[in-house]
Amino acid sequence: MTLAIAVRWFDVVRIDNDITLITEPYVTPLIRCNIWHLRGAERDMVVDSGLGIASLRQAATDLFERPVIAVASHTHYDHTGGFHEFDERLVHPEEAPELADPVGFAGLLADQLDDGLVEAIQSAGIPIPDCLVDALPGPGYDPAAYRVLPAPATRLIEEGDVVNTGSRRFEVLHLPGHSPGSIGLWEAETGVLFSGDAIYDGPLLDNIPGADVGAYIKTMERLRDLPVTVVHAGHDPSFGRERLRELADDYLRSKQ
Repeated sequence: MTLAIAVRWFDVVRIDNDITLITEPYVTPLIRCNIWHLRGAERDMVVDSGLGIASLRQAATDLFERPVIAVASHTHYDHTGGFHEFDERLVHPEEAPELADPVGFAGLLADQLDDGLVEAIQSAGIPIPDCLVDALPGPGYDPAAYRVLPAPATRLIEEGDVVNTGSRRFEVLHLPGHSPGSIGLWEAETGVLFSGDAIYDGPLLDNIPGADVGAYIKTMERLRDLPVTVVHAGHDPSFGRERLRELADDYLRSKQ
């Protein structure tokens, strides 16, 4: 298999005055994480960091000129591959061991993934290509050699804690189900929610290692009544309150 060399690895799109979306367009949608950068008055915040295939900081140097708080919505490898590039790293206590010593499922080739994981993903109707990238970040890059680097947390965050950028304050919501320590970041003043993989506008995975359907049901019941204006999720496009309620209700009905 011969893959082309990407002209640039990341797409960078400004959403509003404060928020920028960064994605890896050559990554299959299954593991194409939304990386959210938020500009604050005193420091910036980045929610999740992609696969770490290429340097996030070097690709968007204008966004990372100031101190940055890096927050992991959870520690699946498509969200934490670039965390080693940041000095300040926040995560829920239940996810901290994986951030410090990545031993969970990871790989850019389908045959590197656990058979049970592949079966769970395919049962959700999500195809898995033989190679999960369709280009390379540079000459000589070997997808088979992909690894997630350790990035121990510098601060543990739990339900009710606040991440403060100096001009914006985000409350931590513990939203387990997809993973034990999944979190969201909620700004009540504006109705903005960074939801990670707790909810997104696509097939939700609740049968993978570490997932818990019972916990996911409670998370969906909580989310459906949250007065959001916009949800910036871990995958797929952002959406508003009506779509949030639809997604939560669809999930809850599917488990009745």
